[in-house]
Parts: sequence; structure tokens; C-alpha cells
Amino acid sequence: MRLRIFLLLSALFAVATSQAQVSFGQPKLFNDGWLFALVNDSTLDASAEAFDDAEWRNLDLPHDWSIEGRMSPSLASCTGYLPGGIAWYRKHFNISDEAEKHYIYFEGVYNRSDVYVNGHLLGHRPNGYISFMYDMSPYLRQGDNVIAVRVDHSRSADSRWYTGSGIYRDVYMVSSGKTHFAQWGIGYKAAIAKQQATITVDVAIDEPQRGLTTTIELLDADKKIVAKARKATAASNNELTMKVKRPNLWTLDKPYLYTMHATLRDAKGKVIDETDVTVGLRTIEFDANTGFKLNGESMKIKGVCLHHDAGVLGSVVPRDVWKRRLINIKSIGANAIRMAHNPQAPVLYDLCDELGLMVMDEASDEWEFPKRKWIEGWNKGEPGFQGTFDFFEEWMEQDVTDMVRRDRNHPSVILWSIGNEVDYPNDPYSHPVLDGTTINQPMFGGYKPDAPDAMRIGRIAKKLVARVKAVDTSRPTTGALAGVVMSNETEYPEAVDVVGYNYTENRYDLDHELYPERCIYGSETHSGIKAWSGVRDNDHISGQFVWTGTDYLGESGAWPSRGLGTGLLGFGSMPKARGYFQSSLWSETPMAYIGTYPSWRGRLSTDAPDIWNYEEGQQISVVCYTNAAAATLKLDGKVIGEKKAYDKETGIIHWEVPFKAGKLEVSAVDEHDVEVATYAIQSSGRPYALRARVDGEKGKVTHVLLEVVDENGIVVKLADNNIRCIVEGAGTLLGLENSDNSDMSEHRDNQQRVFRGQLLAYVEIGKSSEPVKVRFSSPMLKGCEVVLD
Repeated sequence: MRLRIFLLLSALFAVATSQAQVSFGQPKLFNDGWLFALVNDSTLDASAEAFDDAEWRNLDLPHDWSIEGRMSPSLASCTGYLPGGIAWYRKHFNISDEAEKHYIYFEGVYNRSDVYVNGHLLGHRPNGYISFMYDMSPYLRQGDNVIAVRVDHSRSADSRWYTGSGIYRDVYMVSSGKTHFAQWGIGYKAAIAKQQATITVDVAIDEPQRGLTTTIELLDADKKIVAKARKATAASNNELTMKVKRPNLWTLDKPYLYTMHATLRDAKGKVIDETDVTVGLRTIEFDANTGFKLNGESMKIKGVCLHHDAGVLGSVVPRDVWKRRLINIKSIGANAIRMAHNPQAPVLYDLCDELGLMVMDEASDEWEFPKRKWIEGWNKGEPGFQGTFDFFEEWMEQDVTDMVRRDRNHPSVILWSIGNEVDYPNDPYSHPVLDGTTINQPMFGGYKPDAPDAMRIGRIAKKLVARVKAVDTSRPTTGALAGVVMSNETEYPEAVDVVGYNYTENRYDLDHELYPERCIYGSETHSGIKAWSGVRDNDHISGQFVWTGTDYLGESGAWPSRGLGTGLLGFGSMPKARGYFQSSLWSETPMAYIGTYPSWRGRLSTDAPDIWNYEEGQQISVVCYTNAAAATLKLDGKVIGEKKAYDKETGIIHWEVPFKAGKLEVSAVDEHDVEVATYAIQSSGRPYALRARVDGEKGKVTHVLLEVVDENGIVVKLADNNIRCIVEGAGTLLGLENSDNSDMSEHRDNQQRVFRGQLLAYVEIGKSSEPVKVRFSSPMLKGCEVVLD
């Protein structure tokens, strides 16, 4: 039997955030001082430099206008009952330097953008998730200039989740000479063996000239040069090779990063371009029988799927918010992130590099035909068919190429996904195999001869895979298959290197027998023990990506519903009960959690809240999520639940006890009866006061966690008090997140109800040295404040 084995020996780099991921010139943030107008008028043309924008709103980028709108039941549930529309952005700027070239680089504009400089159209880019750049030089002049951007998100229900609207990621101006490194023009791979890495660097140069010299220096974490290569050239594309002895590998526990300094000199030895990039060295391997290996070590991919919004913040997610979220995701035992279902902001990949999280990068959720978009509620009512399908034929190959070129040098990226659920049965493709076939997802009926032929999927997949491999062969390609039974009749599974199964664990063993050379993993699964056991108990299954890492806007149920609540973390990125349960399955560190609910529910729940407030004597189910061998339940130090062994079938230790107020605590022990983890919850009195603290690291955007407590300082988890927040000094309140999916009120003002006794304030710190005071108050409760330096 021939195994399909992908031994991917690669050492990869990522352009630093300050370099805007363009790998050349002098990038500078271009976010400040924009003008904005939400016009919702398809005929308005604000591209001319003389256009009167005096009454437009002043703002700084990034900006998402949809999250500023009001949720309404008349809008589409698929994108969280929030509006889209048509808007214009304009910025007046001055050119006074002597650079020969000036470029404008957008990390992301949602969507269908047109960019003009001094009235001249630079280009049109319909994909709202792809980063792109234009050369402004032919239309600029010394002195005053005007850039105008039209954003058309009038087809607001064009996605199955919340997208946001506008220039929602960073913008850079890049100045350079005529000859410079190309955009995303430095590629990198390495073979690592016997304590040595042989590194091959591909360098692309725009407008090369005679006598050029490219120098590559690799610096370790102490800024010591450990390898160097130089090449004289006049070509557009060049290859340099260097060797690193005893390389420090990028691992999940110690994600070691090097710095690579690239320099371009002209014939006189003058530096005409240079850039610093971040480098991580590691190997990855997927095997059809033994699964996944990182640096030769077998491990399971314990991944979560993530959309790009952050609840109240919409699609504008600052670095500090992403960092806290990723730290919390990793703390529950996850080691990988799936970018669902599109390329995301560059800062997210940078953070995965730094924190030691693997990444599945994904191109799109839709190909040449539209999918159903739910308008009334998730999987309810009559669907809509807006989408991004209309520009697929013209742009998708370019979009996939640009995704790979931009992200190829992140050590965190281990998989390129060419699409998600494009093979959903009868949404839109169909095949005769659907008649009489059981599939784990809604099929919208059996075979439909008038629907698009599923055989088209394989042909498109082969075309997109070829575009990926034209740029990068160091990682495998994949696709997230929804209708595996149908796709098995096509060329799709054979077109990709590693095959992702969405919610199809029942096919793991069968397809391993039918297709012994196929590498399989769960590209999208439910959380919980059933989905995990399919990975844990099968060596040939590389891992899973749970839906989802956090709650997210869109794919909402019937009003009121902001989004989908399947996250292991809530909207505010705090672990939920199901997150603790998943941690009991994934975590390699001893952990325990207890949740409760009235016994009448009659089943074991993985969503049990950690609340201990009921009627005296009421019969209560107490569940313990732990990875320990056994656990004992105590109330005020006395055993009320005998020691019970971990249940391998349910993953839950369970007691039925009558409620009595006090401190309920679980003691988890190992096989030697040594206590390894505890968790306690306590009955609370009535709300008495407010208490606040910084949650996570202080940063440009700081998370302030507000809690309602009783007279004894115990959090009142049943509280729903209305809170008022005032920020004084050089700070701005970005929003108040209570993580309540059914709360459709305004979340961006300074008043909000707590949910389960908590509320999260996002506070942006200004440039002044003046301290920032964050004050909280509520009727009948003692207020509090937090001072941020």
C-alpha cells in the first residue's frame, strides 16, 4: 500500500506589522484623518478631488459602519440583523518627500471597493477579505492630494455570518524607489536535518536594473547574525541559499522566532531597499495512517474555528483584543486556529506565530454559485441568494494566489484551504448519489438534475490547488467537505492533499478503508466528547477544528439573537461552561470545573453554569468536568458527594444533591489519590456593590471586567443590573460587552446590563500620559473605578 505522506520541511517568515506585510519600502500607517459618508446612493460619485466633503464625518481607520447601526428584525439574520449599505471614504493628504514611488496598501475593505486618487481610478477589488495594493505614483503631485474609496455593501446579506462594512483593517502608504523588493516578494522554505537547516530564499524585484546585490542576514533572538547569503543580479526573480547550524525550532510551547534582514543595493553599493521579517523554523507532516507531526512529534490538532468579529466591536478587532482571545483559547487546551472562512487580518497571524498556535488558512465559503443565506433565522424561513459568487470566475484564482503570497511565510500556517462546504448537498451542487444516501447534514432533498453538477467541484478544486502550489509547495492543500459522500464521487478529495471532514465522524473509519492513501481530519466538528473520541481513538485522524472558538455575530436564530452561541468562549472571550468541558478533553494540565442545574432537566449537560443559588432543599444536578481520575464533592468542607471515577463515555462526573447555601467545591485527584485540581462556587446574596479589574494585559486597548458582588464580595451570577460607565482622561470607551446573545440593545454607548453578573468594557488608551479613570455606577449599588496608567 502506497501512503500519501506529506513531509513538509519548511522554515517560514512573516513580515512584521510595522512593515505592513508588503516586504519593501517604508510603510507608514495611513489611518488618521479620514472623512466618511454613508450615502446608500448608487449614483453618487465622490471620486473627484474637488468634491465637497466639508460636512462629512471625521474618523480614523479602521472603521466598520455596520456595527454602528441598529439591529432590527427587518434585517437579515444571517449577518446579525445589522445593516450594510454604500459609503464613501475620503482623505486629503500631502506629498512632500522625494520618493519615486508611493503605494496605498489596504489590509481589507468590505467589500466591492473602488479606489481613486485625484479623481483617477486605481482599481476595483470585490473581495472584502483580501489585502491589496495600488501604485498611486502616476497620479500624485507634490503638495495636496485626495484619495477616495467607494465601498458597496448594498448586498448586505451576502454572507452566512457577520462581515462588517467599510475599511475595517489598517491602511498603509508605502514609499520607495523605482527599484524595490516586490509586494509579498520574499518567499522562504528550508530543509531541516541533523541539526542543520538549509534555507532557500526566493526574492522578487520590481523594475530590476543592472548591478543589483541582494543580501539576506538571519538574526537570532539576541540579534546575532547566524546565517548570511548574497547574490548579484539584474533579474526579477532570484534564489539565495544559506545554512543554519543547530536551529532553534518553532514549537507550540516555545515559538522561537528569528529576524531576517533583507537588503537591496544598486551598482554603487547604495542601499535602495531593505526590510525586516520574522522567521520561524519547523517541520510538519501529515500521514494517512499515523496522523500529524510537528517537528517529528506526533500530536493531535486541537483546533477551533474563528470568525473575524468581536461582538460589540464588530469587524474592527484591535491587536490587544485578539491577543487576549488567543491566550484564553490556548489556555483551554487548543493548539490551532481555523480562519473561518476567509483570510483574516495580518495581526492575527502574527500573534499565532508569537503565541505558538497553528493555523489553517482558508480562501472562501462560496464558489461559482450562491449558497442559501438565512433571512428570518438560522435555517428558518425562505433563504436569500445574495453572495460573492458573481466575481468568482474573474477574481478567485487571483484571490487565492494573493492569500498564499501574503501568508506563506508565517510558521503558524500549516494548511491552505481552498474552500469551505462548497460541496454542501443541493446548496448548490447535486449528484445522483444523493438519492437514497444518508448524509449528516441537511441535504435539501435528493438528487436534483436541474441543479449544478457536482462534478464541477473537482475541476475547480484542481484549478485552485494549482494556483496555491505555484506559490507554495511547503504545506498541504485542503478543503472542508460538507457532503463527503457526494464529493467522493468527484475529483475533489483527490485534488487536495489533506481532506477535511465537516461533521462526518461516521465516515472516518469507512473512508480510511475505502481510500487508504487519504489523509483525513475533522475540519469542522461539534464540541464535546463524541466528536473528540473520533479523533482521539483513531491514529489516522490528524485532529479537529471545533465550531467555534468564540460566539460570533451572524448565523443568528430568530429575533432576538445577535449571533450563534456555539463558542467555547463567549462574545467577550471569557470561557463558557462548554469551553471548560472541551478543556477537560484537550488540556494536558490538570483541571476541574463544576456546574449545576435543576435535576428536572434529566440529562447530563456540558453547558452547566457555575451557579449555586437555588431554593433550599431543591434537588440539583452537579456536574464536574475534569481530566483527573476521580473527584469528590464538598459543601463548606464536608463531603456531600462521594468520590466518583471519571466516566469515559460521557466525560462527566455527576452527583444529585439537595441545595443548601454555602461553598460548593470539587476536589479532583489522580490515580494515586493525590489532589491535582479544585474548583469552587459559592452562594451569593443580593447585589450590593460593583467591583472592577483589568482582565489580561494592559495595552492600547485594555479589558476592564466589571462584576456585581454581594456584601461579602461574592459575584452575584444571577444579577442583571444596568451599569453606567464613564471614562475620564485620555481614554475612549469602545463598547460594553455582556456576552448575552439575546440582548439586542445598543452595546456601543456607555450603558449596558450585566449578564450572569459580569460586563466587559473595552477601553482604548490615548497618547497622553494622563491617567485614565474608568468609573462604573448602578442604581442602589456601590460604584467603583479602575485607574489605567
